[in-house]
Amino acid sequence: MNKTIRRAAVFSLLLVFALLLRATWVQGYEAKALADDKHNRRNTIARYAQPLGDIVVAGSPVTGSQRTEGGDLAYRRTHTDGALYAPVTGYSSQAYGTTQLEGIYGDVLDGTDNRLKNPLDALTGKRAQPGDVLTTIDPAVQKAGFEALGDKKGAAVAVDPETGRILGVVSTPSYDPSEISGTTDGEAWQRLTGDEDQPMVNRALRQPLPPGSTFKLVVAAAALEDGLYASVDEPTDSPQPYTLPHTRTVLVNENASAPCENATIRTALRYSCNNVFGKMAAQLGEEKVRAMAEKFGFNDSEQDVPVRAAKSVYPTDMDDAQTALTGIGQFEVTATPLQIALVSAALANDGLMASPHMVSKVVDADGTTLQEYPDSETERIVSSETAEQLRSAMVTVVEDGTGSNARIDGTEVGGKTGTAQHGENNSKTPYAWFTSYAKAADGKQVAVAVIVEDSGAARSEVSGNGLAAPVAEKMMRAALR
Repeated sequence: MNKTIRRAAVFSLLLVFALLLRATWVQGYEAKALADDKHNRRNTIARYAQPLGDIVVAGSPVTGSQRTEGGDLAYRRTHTDGALYAPVTGYSSQAYGTTQLEGIYGDVLDGTDNRLKNPLDALTGKRAQPGDVLTTIDPAVQKAGFEALGDKKGAAVAVDPETGRILGVVSTPSYDPSEISGTTDGEAWQRLTGDEDQPMVNRALRQPLPPGSTFKLVVAAAALEDGLYASVDEPTDSPQPYTLPHTRTVLVNENASAPCENATIRTALRYSCNNVFGKMAAQLGEEKVRAMAEKFGFNDSEQDVPVRAAKSVYPTDMDDAQTALTGIGQFEVTATPLQIALVSAALANDGLMASPHMVSKVVDADGTTLQEYPDSETERIVSSETAEQLRSAMVTVVEDGTGSNARIDGTEVGGKTGTAQHGENNSKTPYAWFTSYAKAADGKQVAVAVIVEDSGAARSEVSGNGLAAPVAEKMMRAALR
């Protein structure tokens, strides 16, 4: 054999060895990664080869599966009252993947979760019967919020203060996940993703915005806990008008005739006095206000309910003037409706915050519990005395202040309005906020936060009491019914 042939033979043999080595590597080491890859169509075929498990609200499924005609995907996802429950369920699409509960519990819903398999299934590799996800959502509360928001752009969250169960998650405008569940729904997908009103954004959990005067509850809690003021009825040292520290900028009040000079915390919440809370935040200082905000949940980037909520932010590295602006929920303070609902929930629950969650159980096809989310975990946020004083002041807001549209006869209702600036120099229509709690005589209670981003109303007609409080009232009434 001459040298050229020998070299060619050796080179060919090396290629064969390299091919065998690569095949062994792919089939052995990379096999699972390739099998689980989202682009592996076999996974999609397997997922939709049988009906999916369901997401359940108050004992009734709000999802389903429908047999398809033709193609290699046997079933597609369907939704009952899809637009109503989209902020809870998310979507399960053959073409665009999964989100929210549909995605988080995808392996339970399609039967691939190992906890669903019996010993024979595990041995044979047979796909188990899918399980279900049981939510904490109250359909009456969900529907009340959805109908009350109507064609307004906004969101609302309702929470049971004692247990942390999320009773309602509403986001409008919404969409029907069934419209994008198949492989031929590209036109609907383009319409939804191209809509400037962003109907697929979960505004209740995933869109933090300036909270405006609802944040004054956090500042008031910080002042009482710090001992800056001993009572909500103690006069504050608050000039009217109040000039931001080291500036010539005057912090004005919405109601120029309101008795805000040296007002008590109760009066300042009742009339939403900016001068009082701007001065109070500056007196406390950035660190103390931030510490209280973080106790309530601000700056937590891992708030899972189990859908991960966007982080609500209290900023850092501010000067005194900027700190004063945070006292009225402006500058760079942002919050989700979930976060603002939790502020009211903690105050309603005697200063204790229960861990928020909107799933109670995950079960198999026979109803056996695979995972349970307890209601009992709580954390002390403020003292019982501080919570009691702020509840009293919040009741004044509703009974004789800016939150009168949240009243429910025969029920203790406390609240706080908010109107947050929007756009550079407040050039756009402000956001209208309302946060509240309600306690019935039988001990039942609920906390709610509502934001109306855009109602189509004239700028002069935008207020937390006018736009957001009626939504909260209807959700609270439904929860206590």
